[in-house]
Amino acid sequence: MFDHETYLSPLTWRYGSVAMRQLWSEAHKRRLLRRFWVALAEAQRQAGLVTPEQVADLRAHETEIDIAAAEAVEREIRHDLMAEIQVYAAQCPVGGPILHLGATSMDVLDNVDALRLRAALDQLLVGVERLLAALAGRIEAEAQTVTIAFTHLQPAEPTTVGYRLAQYGQDLLADLAELRRVRSAVRGKGLKGAVGVSASYVQLLAGTGWSARQLESAVMAQLGVEAFPVATQTYPRKQDWLVLNALAGLCGTLHKFALDLRLLQSPPFGEWSEPFGARQVGSSAMPFKRNPIVAENIDSLTRLVAALPRVAWDNAANSLLERTLDDSANRRLLLPEAFLLTEEVVMRALPLVEGLQFWPGPIQRNLRDYGLFAATERVLMAGVQAGGDRQELHAAIREQSLAAWAALQAGQANPLAELLAGDPRIVRLVTADTLPTLLDASSHTGDAAERALELAAQLRSALSGENGR
Repeated sequence: MFDHETYLSPLTWRYGSVAMRQLWSEAHKRRLLRRFWVALAEAQRQAGLVTPEQVADLRAHETEIDIAAAEAVEREIRHDLMAEIQVYAAQCPVGGPILHLGATSMDVLDNVDALRLRAALDQLLVGVERLLAALAGRIEAEAQTVTIAFTHLQPAEPTTVGYRLAQYGQDLLADLAELRRVRSAVRGKGLKGAVGVSASYVQLLAGTGWSARQLESAVMAQLGVEAFPVATQTYPRKQDWLVLNALAGLCGTLHKFALDLRLLQSPPFGEWSEPFGARQVGSSAMPFKRNPIVAENIDSLTRLVAALPRVAWDNAANSLLERTLDDSANRRLLLPEAFLLTEEVVMRALPLVEGLQFWPGPIQRNLRDYGLFAATERVLMAGVQAGGDRQELHAAIREQSLAAWAALQAGQANPLAELLAGDPRIVRLVTADTLPTLLDASSHTGDAAERALELAAQLRSALSGENGR
């Protein structure tokens, strides 16, 4: 039994759900290995290669995994799958002699990995769907909440909080579609033997009336997963890369959301903040601190997930000819870590979205201080419509805006409205009494609210089963 006196991966106990850890556990893997061997024997019984008694004996001991015994054998023979075969065969005096008949190691392992990939994607999709539902609700609630937008991290024109949230929702919807796509496309190796040509199965089935493809179909039907039409000794390692790309894409969306939140929680913005518990401690040194630790955690973990597809790319691109073994060791880490990290990020993002706080005071302050600059676009358009020269008006507004910026930098109130009202180049076209209405930036959000609500409806449609799994 491992304890905290030895190195443990944080994924063993800190990150990811119990269910996801169990899915990628050694015990579950070995149960799936035995499930495959029983399915293989059952199909071979149907083909007349083995007896019902042999299959029944394998099935009777299918759940009796003994990892300690298998590890002891592996230390001697240095082959993990053969060690499991020997332990299982020793438990089955009748069925043991036909265990793994015709198969190569990757016939077993790659079909088992396909089963685990599908189950892990199914579990992750549940979390993503919950997250999308929560985000749709926040988009709808804040669709009309006007706030200043920022480009280049500088104040720009107004938008709405719901429309800003809709950007994350749109990306997350694309991630959901890609996760569903790769999940539906997951395939096992099937039964194709040592180099993928099914030679061992063709030899075994000679004279039975069964083809290797029929045997493969019978086994895969029992497992509930389709096989790739062609394979080498392994299923195409491009499949791992596609799956990890989908996970990294999802993490990219959540990284941006968390990073934007961190910016907006900083006091110069002060508009958003993540939930903060009544007994939560922000800093061991500074009692007043309310650090965005959940968003920072999300950005930290997603940074690691972003690096993992490169390893999967190397595994696919460097799988020379019919196979090399240089992918095997890293895949023991790569696949479970990618799923556990991504699941942890999704689990942390859900309460973040649900409890996200939007602060009216700073939102209104920033809109007041910076919205005037954005609203000058309305003044420019009104002046041109009144017969003015667009380029001359642009220069006049720019001149007064720079003067107003200098006043703000000096700690003064924004004087832009007064500066514009006192500029004859402007008021000869746009009267001073109409300027206050034009400079009210709160109504200068275009169709942001409408588009935000439409996007929320798309999210709900995707979750309702119309485009679901």
